[in-house]
Amino acid sequence: MTFPISRFPVPDLEHLPQDIREKILAVQEKAGFVPNVFLTLAHRPDEFRAFFAYHDALMLKTTGNLTKADREMIVTATSAKNNCLYCVVAHGAILRIYAKNPLIADQVAVNHLKADITPRQSAMLDFAIKVCLNSHQVTDADYAVLYQQGFDDEDIWDITAITAFFGLSNRMANVISMRPNEEFFLMGRAPK
Repeated sequence: MTFPISRFPVPDLEHLPQDIREKILAVQEKAGFVPNVFLTLAHRPDEFRAFFAYHDALMLKTTGNLTKADREMIVTATSAKNNCLYCVVAHGAILRIYAKNPLIADQVAVNHLKADITPRQSAMLDFAIKVCLNSHQVTDADYAVLYQQGFDDEDIWDITAITAFFGLSNRMANVISMRPNEEFFLMGRAPK
């Protein structure tokens, strides 16, 4: 049985604007498949461009003290709090690959307090989850904990921005019933 990847229309690749089609084909070449987020968000080309511009600014950033695995860990943990199946599955797969750890994504998604992570990562996720669920309660004490773990103000901005951006992404994915690609479920689980 085949299930739709969105409750909204998914445009055909050949009918998309050239820049969007080229981005999707580049992702397909690199990943070996097209993540459904690209196809579903292509429903609105201007929003697709804005979404991926901000996504790339946050997630492909090479400055600061957050690793690629840290960034994906934030997405996985906060997406779990927002009950976003797509983002937990997709970003959990990327986390497993970046962390070179087949267990980490499931642990972080279920309960980061029981996960095999460092105190630094635990403090990062404590803060991200507070931003996700209770941002109005963030105080100087929360900053102090992060400073003690070696994060600076720019890192805290990144943790906050990633959490906030994926809050938007989680809500869109949930409301449009974005379905995770089957490929994501197995990625990074077994050594190659």
